[in-house]
Amino acid sequence: MFTKETYIKRRASIKEQITNGICLFLGNNESPMNYPDNTYHFRQDSTFLYYFGMDYPDLFGIIDTDSGEEILFGDDLSIDSIVWMGAQPTLAERAVQYGIPNVQPLAKLNELLAQARNQGRKIHYLPPYRHDNKIQLFKWLDIHPDKLNEHVSKEFIVAVVEQRAVKSAEEITEIHKAVDITADMHIEAMKYIRPGMTEAEVAAKVHQIALAANGNISFPIIATINGQTLHNHYHGNTIKEGDLFLLDAGAETELHYSGDMSSTIPVSKKFSARQLEIYNVALNSHEAAIAALKPGVAFKDIHLTAARSIINDMKSLGFMKGDTEEALAAGAHALFFPCGLGHMMGMDVHDMEDLGEVYVGYEGKAKSTQFGLKSLRLARPLKPGFVLTIEPGIYFIPELIDLWKSNGHNAAFYNFDKIEQYKDFGGIRNEEDFVITEQGAELLGKPIPKKPEDVEALR
Repeated sequence: MFTKETYIKRRASIKEQITNGICLFLGNNESPMNYPDNTYHFRQDSTFLYYFGMDYPDLFGIIDTDSGEEILFGDDLSIDSIVWMGAQPTLAERAVQYGIPNVQPLAKLNELLAQARNQGRKIHYLPPYRHDNKIQLFKWLDIHPDKLNEHVSKEFIVAVVEQRAVKSAEEITEIHKAVDITADMHIEAMKYIRPGMTEAEVAAKVHQIALAANGNISFPIIATINGQTLHNHYHGNTIKEGDLFLLDAGAETELHYSGDMSSTIPVSKKFSARQLEIYNVALNSHEAAIAALKPGVAFKDIHLTAARSIINDMKSLGFMKGDTEEALAAGAHALFFPCGLGHMMGMDVHDMEDLGEVYVGYEGKAKSTQFGLKSLRLARPLKPGFVLTIEPGIYFIPELIDLWKSNGHNAAFYNFDKIEQYKDFGGIRNEEDFVITEQGAELLGKPIPKKPEDVEALR
């Protein structure tokens, strides 16, 4: 945990931003896997953690912005629970560590919210993503779960997003720790992978490193020889000589701050000439994006810088043709790069995604509807303290190639005869994490090999 003063200041900021009504913070509950007593690994809601710090289930928080009162709601363990879990501090004892003087039983929250509704007071809540919390809000506020997002407090969302988006020095220190562990996961994979292994063996090896650091993974591991599938969580293939292996994995620390990195590894000792030419296209794009990082620059423009690099390199290799700027405006690069350049990162690996990309990444402005560009999660001008990923890639997706070839989409920019020869290639991605500084950007965590010769040196 951070110092209690950190949490006190964070809650005070909400009272400065929202000057009337009650802010309701929804903690998470245990979630059963297949029967009530066999639960998934518990993960507290990140916004609740940010303001109240309490990493335990069945808790809720209130900040009354009219009276200034801050209340934690929850129940102490019964003897039946203590038998299974051991003796635990009381909630009041725990709450003192986070500067919360007022702790009340959970039943009191229903009374407080009912009274507030009767008085016509505004109850601010954030978009719920857990079904149990949707049901709880239905009981408390009499808003059907299907209608809850229509009544969320945009004022509350914006206040939380703008505060959480700028990371403090102590948060940056914790993220460095998460990325260091993440780097160890990728370096170990580069040393470990051999023909004849399964993808699952590699996934298990990197997961072990996160667990051994007394943390966990920050998202389900992507460990695949089919890198053209952007979020491929299947681990059943056997790795063979000549394959490319894409690993996208990150660690989460005890304080739940995340790392997120990707690497592309030749299963053979070296990249083939074919693999190397495409790898360098992705790497050149990656470096072009990093060079453009600085405060005040819109991340959308950095995304387009990366895409422009891809177009130029793919033209030089004979995959694309035509005017670069026209191809960029038409989104022609999205045949090979159909996703966004990166995203915010913090306690959530896609930071605050539960609050809505339009607020987190676009400051409330509308997103593009163009294929590829519509998947860009972050577009807004960058500020010092923003933490983000850089992860351009090159993907040969047979189904997308077949579709665009058959319907002539952006056909003037492609040499399909050349592209057809690479439909079995797969996908390539490198990813690193950065914090925006007053002068530019700083790499988070220890660097991992990304130049081809440096990757090969670990093989």
